[in-house]
Amino acid sequence: MATIRQDAWTPDDDLILAEVTLRHIREGGTQLRAFEEVGERIGRTPAACGFRWNSCVRKKYEAAIAIAKAQRQKRNQARKKGGGSSQASADSNALEQGRGDQVSEESISIDAVIRFLRQWKQTYQDMNRKIKSLEKELREAEEKLAALEKEKEELEKQVNVVQSDYRTVNDDYKTLIQIMDRARKLAVLENLDEDKPRFKMDANGNLERID
Repeated sequence: MATIRQDAWTPDDDLILAEVTLRHIREGGTQLRAFEEVGERIGRTPAACGFRWNSCVRKKYEAAIAIAKAQRQKRNQARKKGGGSSQASADSNALEQGRGDQVSEESISIDAVIRFLRQWKQTYQDMNRKIKSLEKELREAEEKLAALEKEKEELEKQVNVVQSDYRTVNDDYKTLIQIMDRARKLAVLENLDEDKPRFKMDANGNLERID
C-alpha cells in the first residue's frame, strides 16, 4: 500500500497535477481518473489531488484548460467525420467530463492566451528572483566561509607561537631549576667544609689548629 503524503505541495507536484489533468481533458477523460493517476504518481489521495486542482492549480491554467477543451472538441469532430459513434460518443465525453458546455476554437480569446502567457511570465520572473536570491545567499555563505578559514589560519598561527613560547619558557624553567639545585648542593658542601677543623704547620713541623 502506497504511503499517503501529508507534506506541503511542491511546484513539481503542481506541475504533474496540471500536466496529467490537462492531458485527460484533452483526450476526453475524466478529471477523477486524472486525480487517481496523479495520486498514484506522487503518493496522495485522489481527493487531495482534486482539492488542490480546484483550489489552487486550476486558476493558473485557465487558458491551457480552454486550449485542451478545444483540442478535445476537434478530436470529437474528427471522430464524427470519420464515421464513429458520433452523438453518443460526444455525449459520453461530455458527461464524463462533468460539463455539458462545448468549447469551440472561437471561444479561445486572445485575452485568454495573453493571460496564460502573463502567468508564465510572472512565474518565470518569480523563479528568476528566487534564483538571484539563492545566488546572493550562496555568495554570502562563500564569503563567510572564506573569512572563517582566514580566521582559522590566524588562530593556528597564534597557537603555534604560544606553543613555541611555552616550550622556550619550559626549557628555561628546567634550566633554572637545575642551576638552583646545583647552587644548593654547592652551598651544602661549603657548609660542610666550614665545619671541618683546619690545621697548619708551624716552623718546627708541628700541626696547629686554625680557628
